[in-house]
Amino acid sequence: MTSQELSCGLSFGVAFTSMRFVVSLALRELTKRFGSVVAVDRANLTVNSGEFLVIVGESGCGKTTTLRLIAGLEAPDSGTIFIGGVPVNDVPVGKRGVQMIFQSYALWPHMKVFDEQRYTNLTLPLKIRKWSREKIGEFLRPLAQKLGIEETFFQRRPTELSGGQQQRVALGRAMATSPRILLMDEPLSNIDPPNRLKMRGEIIKFHRENRLTTIYVTHNLADGVALADRIAVMREGRFEQVDTPENLMRQPATSYIADFFKAEQITHRSAFAWSK
Repeated sequence: MTSQELSCGLSFGVAFTSMRFVVSLALRELTKRFGSVVAVDRANLTVNSGEFLVIVGESGCGKTTTLRLIAGLEAPDSGTIFIGGVPVNDVPVGKRGVQMIFQSYALWPHMKVFDEQRYTNLTLPLKIRKWSREKIGEFLRPLAQKLGIEETFFQRRPTELSGGQQQRVALGRAMATSPRILLMDEPLSNIDPPNRLKMRGEIIKFHRENRLTTIYVTHNLADGVALADRIAVMREGRFEQVDTPENLMRQPATSYIADFFKAEQITHRSAFAWSK
C-alpha cells in the first residue's frame, strides 16, 4: 500500500459535520491502459446525487481501476471524470472530496486506533484540520461507540485488530474526512457472515444519514442487491448495463447479463430477502 493510497480521501476542506451538499459523478469515454492491457475502455457512467451505486463484474473487468481513476490514484489515458459537473482529471488525490475504503482498509500501520492527544487512524483527518483535543473527543468517541469500536481497541495498531475491527476503523475514518463521494472496494470481503449483515446496515445507514454519493465494488451479488439503488454490470472495461437490481434480473439487456446473474444463482426471491 503506497503513501498516496493511505492518504486517499484526506480532504482538507470543511468539517464533515458541516457538509450538507450532495454531488453527482459522471465518467465520459474514460480509458485506462496498462501497457497492452486496456483496463477501462471508453467507459461511460452517470451516478446521481445521493445514489448508492454498486459495480459488479468478473475479476479483471476494470472495477477497481475505475475506483482508482475516480479517486485520482490513477490518471486516465483519455476521457473525463466529472464531480458535481466539474471536470477533475487534473485535481490531485486528496483534493477531490473523495474517500476510498480499500479491501485492505489502508490503515496507517504505525498508528493506534484512537487517542485525542495524538495522531491516530481516527484522529488524523481532524488533527490536520487543527481541531482541539476536546472537539475531537466529543465527535469521535460517540462515533466509535456507534460503529462498535470498543475502547479496549483504542490503543491497538491495525495488525492487532481483526478484519472486522479494521473495517470499522476504516469506516470511522471515512466519516471524519468530509467526503462528497465514498468509494468502497470489497469492504466486507474479510467479514464473517453474522457481522457482514450488521455492517451492511451500518454502511447504508452512514450513506443515507450523511447524504453521500456512494460507489461500492463487490463480487458478492447478495451484498449488491441489499445495498444498491442501481447496479452497474462491468464487462471488459465497459458498463454493459446499469439499472435497478430487479430490472437487471427481470429485463437483462444482453445474454451476458442474464448469464451473469444465473451463474451467481441469484433469483428474484432470494436476492430480495435482505430488504433495505
